[in-house]
Amino acid sequence: MTAHQPNHARVIPLRRGPAPSGPAPSGPTAARPSDPQAAPREPLWRHLVGDVLRKERQVQERTLKDVADAARISMPYLSEVERGRKEASSEVLAAAAGALGLGLGDLLARTHAELVRVTSRRTPVGARPVVRDGSANKGLCLAA
Repeated sequence: MTAHQPNHARVIPLRRGPAPSGPAPSGPTAARPSDPQAAPREPLWRHLVGDVLRKERQVQERTLKDVADAARISMPYLSEVERGRKEASSEVLAAAAGALGLGLGDLLARTHAELVRVTSRRTPVGARPVVRDGSANKGLCLAA
């Protein structure tokens, strides 16, 4: 018989740096607490959508159960969507938005505005600021 070599899996990290210990940081832009120099991560769309839904529900002073019943989705699932733990389908998002008196377009527009707000607070070192009026290129636009 031949001796068997142990089967070791090769782990390839997706991010540079040490692996985080403990639960993952919460919030759309949370950095790992073990690395104080780490830049904030890009927010996930599901976190932003959930924040917008939760804020609108709270502004209307409505309960999670009330909105879930009106949207005809389960209360635990709506809770998971609001916390950014579930990637909801467009049908579920439309139902939740409709229960809050919003259209799907309204929800997406508010989420986009939140994304712009969150990401514009930080500019990476060496990055050029975004110019929206075209003045940086003196009106010249090239397309490939």
